[in-house]
Order: sequence, then C-alpha cells, then structure tokens
Amino acid sequence: MDISVYRPGELSSADRAAWTSMQSKAHLQGSPELANPFLSPEFTLAVGRCRRGVRIAVVREGGEPAAFFPFQRTASGVGRAIGLGVSDAQGAVHRPGFTWEARELLKACGLAVWEFDHLVEGQAAFAAEASGTFPSPVMDVDQGYEAYLTQLRERSPKFTRTTLAKERKLGRDHDGVRYVHDERDPAALRTLMAWKSAQYRRTGRSDRFAQAWITLLAEQLFHTRSEPFAGILSVLYAGGRPIAAHFGLRTERVLACWFPAYDPAFSKYSPGLVLHLRMAEAAAADGIAYLDLGRGQKEYKDSLKTRELLVS
Repeated sequence: MDISVYRPGELSSADRAAWTSMQSKAHLQGSPELANPFLSPEFTLAVGRCRRGVRIAVVREGGEPAAFFPFQRTASGVGRAIGLGVSDAQGAVHRPGFTWEARELLKACGLAVWEFDHLVEGQAAFAAEASGTFPSPVMDVDQGYEAYLTQLRERSPKFTRTTLAKERKLGRDHDGVRYVHDERDPAALRTLMAWKSAQYRRTGRSDRFAQAWITLLAEQLFHTRSEPFAGILSVLYAGGRPIAAHFGLRTERVLACWFPAYDPAFSKYSPGLVLHLRMAEAAAADGIAYLDLGRGQKEYKDSLKTRELLVS
C-alpha cells in the first residue's frame, strides 16, 4: 500500500472530493455505514481546528485514493479515533473491495495503538481486535414519514398514541407551536447547550460542554456547510420560546443524532419525543434515508427505532 499522512490543512481539494464521493456512493456499493457524517472530511477538519494531533492517512492504489483513515495522535504514538468521546461512527472510509492490514496501516501512521469505541461495520481489519459490539438504533424514513409512522404504530402502538396526543395537547395549551428543522440562530444553539449541560449535571454524568473543545467543535460544525454535509440545529417552539432542540450532523442520506435536550418546564408534553417525530418528518422530506440515534441504551431510542446498526 502507498500510504501518505497529512495534517488537516494539507489535504488537497482533489483528495477531499474523492473522500466525499466514496461516502455519497457508499449505499450503492454495499457499505451504507460509510455515509455517516462522523466519517466525513468536514468532521475531521472541524476536530482538527479544536484538537492537536489530527492526521489523515490517504491510502492510494495506482495513484488514486483507495481509503481515508483519520485519527488523532499523541507524541508517544497513541492513536485515537477522531473526536473520541463524542463521535458516534469511526473507521476508515474506503472504496468497494479495498482491504488492509491493520498493523501495516498503523505503522505507516506512526501509531503504536489505535483506540476506538464506535467502530462501524465492515472494518474487518480493526474489528478483529474489538472487545465488544453494541446496537446503534436507527429510524428509517427512506419510504417517507407516513411509512415510518405506520411502522411505529405497529411496533409501539401505546408509545405512538401517547406521544401524538401530547403533541396535540401542547398545541391546545400553548399558542404558536412551530418546528424549525434547520435553525440558523446561534442563540438557539447556546440555549440547547445550556439545557444539555444542566441535564448532564442533573443525571450525574460528566458535562461535555464543560470541555472547551467540545463547545468549540459544536459551534464550528453549526457554521459548517458544504455539499452534502451540514450541522443541523432543529428546534421546537411554543409561545415564541424554544422548548426542545437537537443538534446533529447530516450527509446526503444520514442524519446523525447527537445532542438532544429540552426545557424541563415542558416535560409533561414529552417535547423531546415530539421533536424527534418532527425531525423524522422533515428528514424524510429532505431525502434522508435514516436517522442514526447513536449507541446507548435509552428507552426513547428503543421506542423510536425501526432497526439497529452495530458498532464495536
């Protein structure tokens, strides 16, 4: 293998275009998991603006890119998946049929070890060393929102009935209920991050937004727009104020769910669930194939999902 390692700013526009092309064709070539936004060049470049040691290995065959392997490297040669701790899909983006030897690739990257916790399927060279495999639930909307809602009613009839009833009650109790799928007001992002920080603390979890680089990363990605990648902030409003919001990343066919939160004052309406149904409806209309809810055992994910992917 011909392997070259670049800093983020050194990646050529031609290589970046080849990377994006591999992702856009992945679903046609039997590797739909490679279309995840966390595997996009835009995510790697954004992490590179927030963290040291970001590198991209480009593997070429016949002079043409065959695979892209982004990673973070410490001075001692410890490698980590890009954005480890906040990235929900990890691995190498490659063209159909390409195989590699893990140790050969790591050696070329100057790595003694590579750590991952959300390795996508189809990465046989890395999966051989995985310590466990976990479900990552998804909401399929490729057949349209009504088809998704029909599946949801069949799988979780009580959940669906209750959630839709709460949405109707929200509309009766509060004027001006509206949903914005792609909100561009940075103030709404700050509101979401404040809600999420409070939720982390309330539930005894580490506050991710207390880490400056994660806050900066979210802000960077909020302002990132390319073809077909974008940071998408979705907001549910009632009475002129936001009551639930979600910030995620999208590619042409995948919306990766990332940071959802809501105003606890509106909890009786389950605004987070209402928001996810509105997101599914808007994503379907926008040509998205599925929403990836991400690894993690949560009751709301089990209720909303149509199937599961696997990460290692």
